[in-house]
Amino acid sequence: MDPSVTRLIARWQDGDSEAETELFTAIYAELHSIAGIAMQGERPDHTFQPTALVHEAYMRLHASSTEITDRQHLLALASRVMRRFLIDHARSRARVKRGGGLSPVTLDTDLVEAASPPLDLEVFERALSRLERLDPRKAEIIQYRYFSSLTNDEIAALHGVSVRTVKRDLQFARAFMQREIEGDGPPGAA
Repeated sequence: MDPSVTRLIARWQDGDSEAETELFTAIYAELHSIAGIAMQGERPDHTFQPTALVHEAYMRLHASSTEITDRQHLLALASRVMRRFLIDHARSRARVKRGGGLSPVTLDTDLVEAASPPLDLEVFERALSRLERLDPRKAEIIQYRYFSSLTNDEIAALHGVSVRTVKRDLQFARAFMQREIEGDGPPGAA
């Protein structure tokens, strides 16, 4: 836990605009890294770049009334906001251009290196939603790990569980997501 960031978060949530500026300056590089990870599977001509995604997440977090507890929680929320935004953007493009605009995403960087094809963002979201209905903690842990780049130790601290539990949950979640994604496809696919 980073006490200085936690104090800035508390001051920001109390309405201190100076603390808000300091806070987002302090974590900007981490937010940009998260945005870069989120954008990895996107098409090269995507409307948004990581910097724009960070700014969009900032605006949405700024407008949110969610109680944020510490740095890890803030980064996890930012990651979720970015993912949600990219999914909404992909869906709106798909509506405009039937069958087009579906953005590929990968579950794990190891999958990219294995030369597997990129995943459809909507297929990924459906699989993640199914995991969330089955086990919300496992779904949250996989989001923290791959979209927020939190370490297993940080995730364990956030959830109040052991690192071993996080590893077990990640193993289950990866297998579940892989099975769901392989069995799913774009709407209307055979």
